Amino acid sequence: MISRLALFVIFAFVSGSGASKKFTDDFLFGVATSAYQIEGGWKDDGKSESIWDRFIHENPKRIWNQSSADIACDSYHKVEEDIEMIKALGVDYYRFSLSWPRILPNGTTDYVNKKGVEYYRKLIKGLRKNNIEAMVTLFHWDLPQVLQDQGGFLSEKIIKWFSDYARLCFKLFGDDVKTWITFNEPKQTCLMGYGLAVLPPNIPGSGIGDYKCTYYLLKAHAEAWHIYDKEFREKQKGRISIVVDYSWWEPLITNNTAFTEAAESGIQFMSGLYANPVYLGDWPKIVKSRVAELSKKEGEKKSRLPEFTKEEIVRIRGTYDFFGVNYYTSVLALPNLIPLPRGILNDRGCFQIQSPEWEGGKSLWLKVTPWGLKKLLKYLKDTYKNPEIIITENGYSDTGELEDDKRISYIKQHLNVILEARDEYGVNVSAYTVWSLMDNFEWIDGYQSRFGLYHVDFSDPKRKRTIKKSALYYRDVIKTRCPEGKCE
Repeated sequence: MISRLALFVIFAFVSGSGASKKFTDDFLFGVATSAYQIEGGWKDDGKSESIWDRFIHENPKRIWNQSSADIACDSYHKVEEDIEMIKALGVDYYRFSLSWPRILPNGTTDYVNKKGVEYYRKLIKGLRKNNIEAMVTLFHWDLPQVLQDQGGFLSEKIIKWFSDYARLCFKLFGDDVKTWITFNEPKQTCLMGYGLAVLPPNIPGSGIGDYKCTYYLLKAHAEAWHIYDKEFREKQKGRISIVVDYSWWEPLITNNTAFTEAAESGIQFMSGLYANPVYLGDWPKIVKSRVAELSKKEGEKKSRLPEFTKEEIVRIRGTYDFFGVNYYTSVLALPNLIPLPRGILNDRGCFQIQSPEWEGGKSLWLKVTPWGLKKLLKYLKDTYKNPEIIITENGYSDTGELEDDKRISYIKQHLNVILEARDEYGVNVSAYTVWSLMDNFEWIDGYQSRFGLYHVDFSDPKRKRTIKKSALYYRDVIKTRCPEGKCE
């Protein structure tokens, strides 16, 4: 195994010799993880079963190599080591999520698991002691199974379940947390969980269940935001928003109206569906009109997309303090002229492909397209009235090598286009977050796709962590404010 000293020597040759622009001193850098992907301890100290625990244990063949997150990185037992790794990077903040079933084994606030609370309190206090801010996500896909048994996100009860959980977390941890995120990537919960049934809870319902899930999820988000705003903001002086994942949709033929419209439809159905109600109010117009039109043709008396009341539109609109966006890759859009089965993929009226010429990561869906981030940032500025944008995830997957030059190149290219977007378009990007702190359990991909700045040996019962070349590069960027070796 390569030594730490050797990595420092190698690092000297990857900094680059060209001059580049520099990030301002107020720009923040962070690194991210999520509870289910790193904690392990799946039933330790009173934690209850999540929908991912149930899914994996009942369907082991759905996960690459039949692996599980029962132990994962074992972060539940390695708080001090995790903090030391984060501290060594020199980041301003650490984004992580709370495990709802670890804090509330019954899913509801009638019983609070003290051991779970102690774990997160130790982590948050330890970060603060080392001058690292905690950016805390309340929900990163691991719904308590006991709540799914009662309907999960297809039940209106989720609004109260989540808002009660959020209020409890604000009370428990809010004095030491200045940035909260309600939901990470609602599309993965609703479309993949209750629509296409690719992820837990694995309930097919595309075109109905996924829209219903989104409707309730956004109302739950809004209630949590209002609770924080009314009951905690004045004292705790923090901020709270939602995180939406975006790919950039580029028309396959750029000077063709049909292809341009396909791209706009794609970005609105896949991301605007979750952002528009929060940042502008109501569903995107193209989503409303297309689903209503197709529902009518199908003989439905009303649209399959739930309609917001005027009161709900007002209640949800403006429930943000920044625009959280996860960005990894881009797609090429083309019109769909072939009818598909009822569902969102037919509703959106477009297909997506990726160019075989684009460099790819280990994950099949991840192509290296930094130009897409630049276009997306301008799009978000123009569409959503120039909000403060925090890039809450951005990262590259490989097979876990320590000399991860491709990850360095990926991060460098994306940081450079952020600088360009700020300079050329006046986009208000205030922070950047690398996914991920360390190699972890990548959902149905198991452990084959590695995103970490630190390598984790999953064959070692102690889960040994080893710093990668990219961690040293990122640390230097944070120190110098410069993606390249020299700055202007």
